[in-house]
Amino acid sequence: MATYTEQLQRIANKYLEEMDLPNATAMQMANWAIKSGLWKPQPSKIIRQCADELARAMREEYTTDPQGRRVRAKHVAIIAQEGKQTALWADIRTATREHLEIAFQQRRQQIVGDCRQLKSDADSYNENRNPGNPIQIVFDFTLDLQELELVY
Repeated sequence: MATYTEQLQRIANKYLEEMDLPNATAMQMANWAIKSGLWKPQPSKIIRQCADELARAMREEYTTDPQGRRVRAKHVAIIAQEGKQTALWADIRTATREHLEIAFQQRRQQIVGDCRQLKSDADSYNENRNPGNPIQIVFDFTLDLQELELVY
């Protein structure tokens, strides 16, 4: 039995052969494959795509708090549920304290991870390509945050 990838490769080859084309876009092939009944969306993939798009939209939703601050409305907390990691979303206006503690700590850890990678990148560049005039990275964001709060 052919793998899913091999099935897709056959569809692409069949399109190029039947249309007698040297090349085509994946969109042209997909349009033809769907119209020809050679490819049907898998329900699980449709659900996954919808979930991904919902998550992206929730990350981009903001509200204004009573003090006039622009704050993210939806927050995700990754928890273990039945042996699997599950992403649970909640609105900051109605979420439990426990949910937001988890979400905020996880976001902080993401920031720490980004800073660690930035430090590794800068250290590598400075040591291997720029030893005479190293680029300095400051990881204390106190002044940056204070400055940004003055703008709002």
